[in-house]
Amino acid sequence: MAFIHSLGLLIMCLVSSALGTPVQPPEPARRPLVIWHGLGDSYASPGMLEFMNLIKGIHPGIFIHSVYLNDNIEEDERAGFFGNVNEQIFYAAEQLANVTELQDGFDAIGFSQGGQFLRAYVERFNTPPVHNLITFGSQHMGVSDLPACSAWDVLCQLARRAARGGVYTEWAQTHLVQAQYFRDPDRLDAYVEHNRFLASINGEAEDLRNPAYVTNLASLNTLVLVLFSEDKTVVPKESSWFGSYAPSSEGVHVDASEKTIVPMRRQPLYKNDWIGLRQLDQSGRVVLETCEGEHMQLTDECWRPLVKRFVGGILDDDESAMYRSVDHEQEVLGA
Repeated sequence: MAFIHSLGLLIMCLVSSALGTPVQPPEPARRPLVIWHGLGDSYASPGMLEFMNLIKGIHPGIFIHSVYLNDNIEEDERAGFFGNVNEQIFYAAEQLANVTELQDGFDAIGFSQGGQFLRAYVERFNTPPVHNLITFGSQHMGVSDLPACSAWDVLCQLARRAARGGVYTEWAQTHLVQAQYFRDPDRLDAYVEHNRFLASINGEAEDLRNPAYVTNLASLNTLVLVLFSEDKTVVPKESSWFGSYAPSSEGVHVDASEKTIVPMRRQPLYKNDWIGLRQLDQSGRVVLETCEGEHMQLTDECWRPLVKRFVGGILDDDESAMYRSVDHEQEVLGA
């Protein structure tokens, strides 16, 4: 296959020389990309569309799919606040399984809560499989306080008020997205008993542990965890690196600045390898990165090197042939 490809390029060069006209070789086929947006955003917002175009500038010809929970932009944004996360992950898995360009696997980028949602996809489904997963400011160990809302964001304020009213009630745990990754270190028993999303994908709920989660997460080529240095939205910010607050002494109030952080390698989920994270890390496939700034303050210095390194890898000749076949079929169908 490689010989035939090289021969084709040689013929193109000879024709170009004979005609005196430069012939540009086709762009190499690249591994496609899936992106899952964060809270308060939608799959096709101006910001998301701009970011996808910037990636295409780095990796010409790359196919990008933006996960949506509703093709109506306003409803898709609302689904980031209200809904059953387990059902949303299932919906996204069906969606990805039906995108032809993704059938041989893809890289993935998750923004904020989209990062732990993509990790849930990897653990529970991973068909088609994820190659590299990058998460920016995600809440892998949950949050110990609900995200703050801007004064004019009524949707956010309603969700926050409702969640605070009873974060571990059955209704909150099946209808309020942020409640489904709220992890109170001083109420871990209540969290493990009532939470059916984060406690499941982190292996903290014993009755929900699944060997397939270990196998699937450990199959990643690389897991890139990005923390924002001045993040005040994700509490604690170290959740982006699988860190969490340690439980407080009973009856003792401790200011957030004085609380102890339990880092990734000291977490029970890591030490017992409930989800395959330790396997990934010990084989050198977990990358911890810090981006300067507040939550989701994506500067070029932050995201570009990661996208260049972990997204859009050039496929081998057999994979390239498959993607050229898909492109040709779409051209014939007028897609």
